[in-house]
Amino acid sequence: MFRKTSTSVIAITAVAALVSACGSGPGARGAGGSGGGGSRPGQLVFAAVPSEQTDNLQAAFAPITAALEKDVGVPVKFQAVASNAAVVEAQVAKRVDVAVYGAFSYYLARSRAKVEPVAVPLQAPEGDPGAYAYGVTRGNDTSVTSLKDVKGKDICFTDPGSTTGYLQPLASLKEAGVDAAKDAKSVFTKGHDTAVASLLAGDCDIAFVGDVFIDQLLPARGQLKPGQVRKVWTSPLIPGPPVVVGSWLPKDVKDKVTRSVTGLTATGAASAGLCKGKEIKGPAPWKRYAGATACPLGSSNAWTFITASDQTYAPIARICEITKAEVCTSGD
Repeated sequence: MFRKTSTSVIAITAVAALVSACGSGPGARGAGGSGGGGSRPGQLVFAAVPSEQTDNLQAAFAPITAALEKDVGVPVKFQAVASNAAVVEAQVAKRVDVAVYGAFSYYLARSRAKVEPVAVPLQAPEGDPGAYAYGVTRGNDTSVTSLKDVKGKDICFTDPGSTTGYLQPLASLKEAGVDAAKDAKSVFTKGHDTAVASLLAGDCDIAFVGDVFIDQLLPARGQLKPGQVRKVWTSPLIPGPPVVVGSWLPKDVKDKVTRSVTGLTATGAASAGLCKGKEIKGPAPWKRYAGATACPLGSSNAWTFITASDQTYAPIARICEITKAEVCTSGD
């Protein structure tokens, strides 16, 4: 589990660096700019967290920040921040106006920072606004066919703070009558790709990972071949990482941010020249747009965004109710 003290120190150190970088940015507007009807910001600070799904975070978000500059009418300063916790702390300090971070981090942030989710990524034109966790075994292993079979087995999880790689699987295991702490041996591999690698190496009997790694990323990288793993479990839909705005922004600015983000599509952004020289080819799940010239929209290469609200993230509260995980209160 996370150690609260070390996590807090890391977050404070990271946010101090962010505050310094932002200088006299939006968070320093003073009392007149701190409410929903506050003064119009001279710039927006947009923050995101590095992901193992992308090598160039700023380029991945450049089409979004470019659209925001055009639609909101102010400069947008991009900040890559070391951790979800650091972004939350920066929003508590009103130093980051718009941010993208994990669904679980938003669940923790909403009780501390005056923020609200306005959009959630849609990974494919006919997709769902979120992700799924998979439980996978080696392709030739038939000893696990359901979560009930995990009792007495070795489990590869990703990280204690990962919703797809740990928290949702932990909740679903408990609902299936398996206490991962008592009924199985667990190892944290620190990443989705390393969880799959550990499974294939025989270090565990089942690995829990995000669907995008099994369906797209690892096969595309040549790190997973057909038949190497077998999917034995799929989670309920887990809401994707929200676009979160500070409630201190004037309503018209928040509305423009929402319209700007939800008005983008990956192919439309490319047609508008928002990622010249950084275009990607649409992945297979985009179906009729597979292979089309597109822009990356965030670290997960979303197709577009749809509107979101606090209710969108109710499943995260349920996970906490079931697991009683320490991380559920580590942001308090």
